[in-house]
Amino acid sequence: MNAKDLYKGVIVPMVTPLTESLNIDRKAVKAIVAGFVENCVSPFILGTTGEAASLPATLKNDLVKDVVTCLDGEVLVYAGISGNCLVDQIAEGKNFAELGADVLLATPPYYYPMSNRQMLRYFNALADALPKPLILYNMPSVTRHNIPPEVVEELSRHENIVGLKDSERDEDRLYKIIDLVRNRPDFVHLTGWAAKSCDALQRGSDGIVPSTGNLTPELYQQLYLAVKANNSSKASELQDATNYISTLYQKDRILSESIPALKLLMAVKGLCTELVMPPMYGMEKSEAQTFRNSMHKELSNLGIL
Repeated sequence: MNAKDLYKGVIVPMVTPLTESLNIDRKAVKAIVAGFVENCVSPFILGTTGEAASLPATLKNDLVKDVVTCLDGEVLVYAGISGNCLVDQIAEGKNFAELGADVLLATPPYYYPMSNRQMLRYFNALADALPKPLILYNMPSVTRHNIPPEVVEELSRHENIVGLKDSERDEDRLYKIIDLVRNRPDFVHLTGWAAKSCDALQRGSDGIVPSTGNLTPELYQQLYLAVKANNSSKASELQDATNYISTLYQKDRILSESIPALKLLMAVKGLCTELVMPPMYGMEKSEAQTFRNSMHKELSNLGIL
């Protein structure tokens, strides 16, 4: 089976649900994952939305184990291993593979700037050492540099690099890379720019990675299926609907504010607590209560509650 048959569809960058003691909330993991399985979508754990950069290794291991156990092979588990130490990333990738992760994702290291040559050497070394397939993860809003299209093209020839998850907000780049890999059975393109999900899928992207899928996985699965069925009007309608829901927690907020707001929306739906791992912090108590009240009305009106 080729990559385009395996790594496709809706892949939700899952939040990391936490207890009051800042441990993994296993009950919440079970509830969130159940929604994914019900709607035939896969989780991408330990990514940006999952607060991976803030989690200690013990909690990362706990999350991988809990998600794998809850899924029981129903869908693939995508796990992030981004970091700044190649040795640690390789060890983490091997460990996650042993715990049951199916696919691994990594951004470029985000401390030192990298030339194209350095980036090629880094990803080749990482892919060579990993026991599971690697997907490149382009997220320049947090790493402060991107994976250039020419680097993606060269890395796509590595037998253990099977795709790119691209969250860069650049239409020219989006279309260029989709064109580069559209006809490649061994390499997939996954769109992390959720607002362009419909457009990207129609142009040949293999899957979408929307953070709002934590709240409404069913809408993104319907969007994906509508595109596959060439029902452009339905797909466009769903794109507008999901874009609106995304604004509820993203508008006028920086990333470290929108993730806590997303968790608060999920708390309103009864999926998890609103707690985040420091150094990220949630809203002040009075602001959170106001937001909770307004969002309860909003989600009720949208039929999400």
